[in-house]
Amino acid sequence: MKKSSIWKAALATAVLVMGVESASAEKVLKLGTVGFLGMPIGDAIDQALIPTIKEASGGQLTIEPHYRKSLCSEQSCGEQANQGLLQLWTSSTANFGNFGTALAIFDLPYIFKSIEDADRISSEWLAKKQCDIAAEEAGHICLTVYSSGGFRQLGNAHGPVHAPSDMKGIKWRVTKSPIEYTLVKNWGAVPVPYDWAQLYQGLQTGVVSGQYVATPWQHVAKLHEVAKYFTEIGGSWSGNQLSMDKGQYDKLSDEEKEWLHAAAKAFGQKVQELDRAWVEAGEKEIKASITEWYVPNEEEMKQWRAGAIDAWLNAKGSFDPATAERVLQEQGMTDFIAQLKEAGAL
Repeated sequence: MKKSSIWKAALATAVLVMGVESASAEKVLKLGTVGFLGMPIGDAIDQALIPTIKEASGGQLTIEPHYRKSLCSEQSCGEQANQGLLQLWTSSTANFGNFGTALAIFDLPYIFKSIEDADRISSEWLAKKQCDIAAEEAGHICLTVYSSGGFRQLGNAHGPVHAPSDMKGIKWRVTKSPIEYTLVKNWGAVPVPYDWAQLYQGLQTGVVSGQYVATPWQHVAKLHEVAKYFTEIGGSWSGNQLSMDKGQYDKLSDEEKEWLHAAAKAFGQKVQELDRAWVEAGEKEIKASITEWYVPNEEEMKQWRAGAIDAWLNAKGSFDPATAERVLQEQGMTDFIAQLKEAGAL
């Protein structure tokens, strides 16, 4: 009996030790995000970020996602990362601005001409260039920059809007974004700060008559049921980013960093793919039920872009003019470069 008891105790100890060693071999990175399953950010985390890092590391490095603000909102996620309460976080490039201006260039209106240009230039060189700056300036390692909803487009319940002059005097819903407020004001409308949750009712009752929101979100909120006139002006790209606190990143081994970057690259590619499909599906549904989806000609687009110059002037000092000019030049936007330079914005 004594021998049996000794063997049982030895076996239990061995199992315990093996369990401790197994647990210590696995490192878990906690991720806070406002994204959720069923939208591109959440699905790309689930389908690319998590499985890629698990496969690359052989299970030694894993990611524990916390979706739908269950852990934190965008700004507070970055703050919690600085405090060591989590490691990875996502946010809009605008909200990354709470930690530095390195990603502010992505929020400049008309910095990108199309979703394809935004994805290409960001992937090829711009995201890395700006993320390298962010690492030193913001205390966060920006791993990738991507879109969440493509571009904002104009939708309204008032009537056809082809050029900025058509918006004159119309009450237009805006967020707290200074850029959005400036754009809407310069286009001739009356900016009205208005809660997103009440926007459908506001459009329905005429409290506001228009909005400037990324089309997938307009579709999700069913705003096209009450706003029957849309104008494809682009302008504000819905940039987002995935980051890790620099202090915690620096403690990773070189091998762990390689695993993390491989996973971030896979995530960036997947979210880009899913986001484009999301934009296309939303626009298709909207176009099928509205009165007009108008695409301005180039002369009209010059007028829309002219309304963005004040936003660029206000943002001076938050971006490198040479970098911004390179981005515009690569898209053949020479006329806009000339407009910006004439105004002293570039």
